[in-house]
Amino acid sequence: MTGKEGFDLVVVANRLPVDFTVGPGGDVEWNRSPGGLVTALEPVMQASDGAWVGWSGAPDLASEPFDADDMRLVPVTLSADEIERYYEGFSNDTLWPLYHDVISPPTYHRTWWEAYRRVNQRFADAAVAQVSPGGVVWVHDYQLQLVPQMIRAQRPDVRIGFFNHIPFPPLELFQQLPWRRQVLDGLLGADLVGFQRAGDAANFIRAVRRLRAHTTRGPIITVPGEDGRDRHVRAAAFPISIDSRRFDELARTPEVQQRSREIRADLGDPDIMMLGVDRLDYTKGIRHRIKAYGELLQDGRLDVEHATLVQVASPSRENVDAYQELREHVEGAVGRINGEYAEIGHAAIHYLHHSYPPEEMAALYLAADVMLVTALRDGMNLVAKEYVAARSDDRGVLVLSEFTGAADELSSGALLVNPHDIDGMKDIIVAAAHMDHREQRKRMRRLRRKVLSDDVAKWSESFLGVLTAMPSRVPHRRQDDAGHDGAQADLAVEAGA
Repeated sequence: MTGKEGFDLVVVANRLPVDFTVGPGGDVEWNRSPGGLVTALEPVMQASDGAWVGWSGAPDLASEPFDADDMRLVPVTLSADEIERYYEGFSNDTLWPLYHDVISPPTYHRTWWEAYRRVNQRFADAAVAQVSPGGVVWVHDYQLQLVPQMIRAQRPDVRIGFFNHIPFPPLELFQQLPWRRQVLDGLLGADLVGFQRAGDAANFIRAVRRLRAHTTRGPIITVPGEDGRDRHVRAAAFPISIDSRRFDELARTPEVQQRSREIRADLGDPDIMMLGVDRLDYTKGIRHRIKAYGELLQDGRLDVEHATLVQVASPSRENVDAYQELREHVEGAVGRINGEYAEIGHAAIHYLHHSYPPEEMAALYLAADVMLVTALRDGMNLVAKEYVAARSDDRGVLVLSEFTGAADELSSGALLVNPHDIDGMKDIIVAAAHMDHREQRKRMRRLRRKVLSDDVAKWSESFLGVLTAMPSRVPHRRQDDAGHDGAQADLAVEAGA
């Protein structure tokens, strides 16, 4: 930390970028946790004198702020009851299903909301204590949607950004939330609200216009100030990406390439290896994918002697009932399909309920002829981009759900699919399995140009660049010249972007 008061950039996220272990003597040791957000923000934070506010991931684990990798890490302590109500309850059993088109019904409990509000205030207070005068606070994701307004109430001098990593729902769904106005007000505490897709930003602006009656013009929302001065909030799309160069370089190493050959050999050297990689989540379309694959075997359009599906389903939110039910359903379907179609030495589906390190993931991507990304709703889906970044051989086919944010960027090279249309998905899977190498190369080169040029560093630089360039508060507009002032403000913000 520098000699001045506070940090120039404070990141606020649900989790810290480290994991912890408890030694034999009870001492807590912190180890860096790899992740896309850490990769994106670490260089910026180190250059900007940054602090990261987040939860450790364990109940009742209290720790003073400490330094790691030239960043100040500020743990926020949560009790077991708060984890159950704020995180597993309101965040993941209320907001998550609501924001993902109610694929699973949301649950509304007032006690969960109170815990969410209380925990958000704790994160906000921690950020306020760390940020320097005139500094920048960047808040991340749906667990912390009230934090921007809470920070602004205490520190109107700082710039506040918020980025929503998941979809933002249409008004017709969002307005079901009993605390919809409080959530919108929380987000409008930010100067810049970022989303994965332009459609998500449009959904947010429409909700603000309908439920808060604020004036909007394009991406600019005018928020009346209690001091008689208006404030402009910008809502826009900033599609997130990955550390694509790292995955590209990793896939080129002899060790990863050798491992990819071993994987195919362990699978019986199939002609066609298909791969699905997901958190075990009902939004990922795993059941639809397995159903389509099973029907292709039943129809005889694929057979286990020549094709196999590897499904990696990493554990997720195992204390939430909907996820326990999903696991039982998926594992039951895999068992039935293998029971009906597998042969000795040839499994129909290889199901892996594990998480794997980047080296093993790169080898899996390199081994797979077809990557199946069939999410029912996804903010972005970084697995699709990881697969492309790993294919330095310009081979492989990406089958991509049109309901992912990645579909907006990768449509020129991927085969887009509607995962609800099982027959249509089956046709596209077969087309991917039998695509000739020349067509594969043409499509993969297009994909790689996009993924390698628009990496995660560019994403963070773009967001922070727009945030820091935005104008400060504007004078309160009189009724007779509101249109003129509004247009001028729009031009100022566009110029800053």
